[in-house]
Amino acid sequence: MRVLIAGGGIAGLSTALSLHAAGIDCTVAESVAEPRPLGVGINLQPHAVRELTELGLGEELAALGVEMNYLTFADRFGGVILPLPRGSLAGYAWPQYAVHRGGLQMMLLAAARERLGGGAVRTGLALEDFTQDASGVTAVLRDVRTGAVRRERVDVLVGADGIHSAVRARLHPTAGPLLWNGIRMWRGTAEGEPFLDGATQIVAGSNLSAKFVVYPIAPRDGGRVLINWVAEVMVGAPGPVTGADWSREGRHRDVLPHFDGWRFPYLDVPALITATERILEYPMVDRDPLPWWGRGRVTLVGDAAHPMYPVGANGGSQAVLDARVLARELATASDPAAGLAAYEAERRPVTGELVLAHRELPMEKTIAMVTERAPGGFDDIADVLTPQELAEMAAAQRRITDTDVRLLNERPSWSVRARRPGTPGPGEE
Repeated sequence: MRVLIAGGGIAGLSTALSLHAAGIDCTVAESVAEPRPLGVGINLQPHAVRELTELGLGEELAALGVEMNYLTFADRFGGVILPLPRGSLAGYAWPQYAVHRGGLQMMLLAAARERLGGGAVRTGLALEDFTQDASGVTAVLRDVRTGAVRRERVDVLVGADGIHSAVRARLHPTAGPLLWNGIRMWRGTAEGEPFLDGATQIVAGSNLSAKFVVYPIAPRDGGRVLINWVAEVMVGAPGPVTGADWSREGRHRDVLPHFDGWRFPYLDVPALITATERILEYPMVDRDPLPWWGRGRVTLVGDAAHPMYPVGANGGSQAVLDARVLARELATASDPAAGLAAYEAERRPVTGELVLAHRELPMEKTIAMVTERAPGGFDDIADVLTPQELAEMAAAQRRITDTDVRLLNERPSWSVRARRPGTPGPGEE
């Protein structure tokens, strides 16, 4: 079996490494001619860290990012509403890491090139079209540097080409557009001093007006850290958008007025924004869940399959899970189409539910109560919310972020090896 993966981001490279580990031949076609460590921060939840660790990347992850201890919700004055333990502190056998997205991609790229061979990840190749029949897929690829077009015959095509996926567009030409919820996001990184315990993600304020998310993603010299921040502001009415440019430059003067005076006992928000050299700006968007992902020998993974709001810090982690389940099913199925069907049957319902759950912005109900009851801040959250209200808030966040601790810790490994031609498959004699 030979698999072509369209897209060399986190989803595509995780898929390549997973397929290789399962003994399946694959190549990656990435449209960017020279991949660079771009972007800002990302969280990898324990369910994703387990899979990357089983791929032999545990030490690299630990060196790359920061092991997180808490996800802490706060009001606009920095008052702590709810601290939720993360990773190992929450009882998982694997940590949660906050990392630089570009650094993670470069780590995965280096591992793919080392394990699969230098020619397995081919850059500057954009997938433009494909056709398939009962025996395989013909992919049409364009060299972005020369314009030359080539056709390649493969057994399976995997669309890992992101939220603007060409594979998805050809599978679902009448599917709906990107959907914006009215929230504008500004994102950036800057060096600074560690805050709180040095391993906490702060989510302050509300998506119904303005929210600020901040967490460390890498150690720096002299005890300093690289800090990732996200400013989220409701600026318009929800509706469809024709496009979203993830590299659009943001401006300090556009974001700073929304956070004037946001100085916490442990963090100066305006100072952090001001210290940021490059700001990115884009809308918070997703897409409606699909009734099916793929057909025959073609399927989707990651954002190409299920783009979701970032409020659960779970999108990248779900892409890693896609990759591992896809490899497991292809390696153990009687034929490629059956493997892809089994993969979709397991992953599509789960991720579809997550997309819809993220749309609810489940923490906002409780944050709104805090703002209403304590508009000027509070000294003790127990004076503002009942234990039941806090428990409901914790459950709402876990629904979009977490996996059951015991289930993850005790679940058998997804690691497999492809069976040799002529040998019996599972349940066969």
